[in-house]
Amino acid sequence: MKLTIIVPCFNEEKTIKTVIEKVLSLKVNKIQVIVVDDCSSDNSYEIINSIKNENLLILQNQKNLGKGAAINTAKKYVDGDIVAIQDADLEYDPNDLMKLIEPIINLETQVVYGSRVLGKKYFENIQNFSHWFRILGNIFLTKLSNLINNQNLTDAHTCYKVFNSKIFNKIILEEKNFNFCPEVTTKISKLKIKIIEKPVSYNGRKYSEGKKIKSIDGLKAIITLIKYRFFK
Repeated sequence: MKLTIIVPCFNEEKTIKTVIEKVLSLKVNKIQVIVVDDCSSDNSYEIINSIKNENLLILQNQKNLGKGAAINTAKKYVDGDIVAIQDADLEYDPNDLMKLIEPIINLETQVVYGSRVLGKKYFENIQNFSHWFRILGNIFLTKLSNLINNQNLTDAHTCYKVFNSKIFNKIILEEKNFNFCPEVTTKISKLKIKIIEKPVSYNGRKYSEGKKIKSIDGLKAIITLIKYRFFK
């Protein structure tokens, strides 16, 4: 089976080259890596373009539109059997993708999430979430998502979301920003597809290191959950 990895990128000049090299080196038979530069204002796009590989497709949004929009830009170019989302900031280790694709290859499920907290105590590795407030926020949003969507996830807002491409292509993505996460989780629930979780490593950044998601995004996530569960 062919694996397509979508890498949305906005101002990640310090890490994007390493991320691309890591995903391209994954030991799979066939791979397609789609990097979407979301109109970076640093040197990210130049760095991306300096990498030459036949399995790498480079796209660019002419305006900064957000993570969801970058994923949507890549969507029509996907030609893999499995689709994975990989952030460009190295908070997640690309090597973990190998165990996330296994349940789909083995026909156990059609969607797999990589959980940062599965099998761990929430406050066990507080430094990995950069602040205890982020852990509490993740607990609350995950529990609310589970309640609204009748799911039993431990980490609904993880970056690592892996799909059978038929399911990924079936889902019409509408949200442009970080709201991609609650949108897609809710739409999977409405399709009555069970999500399997696998534990992954996580090394969260601080805002001083380039962290982009903010507290207001938590409120937007709540609105998005309600919107797609009850009004769309």
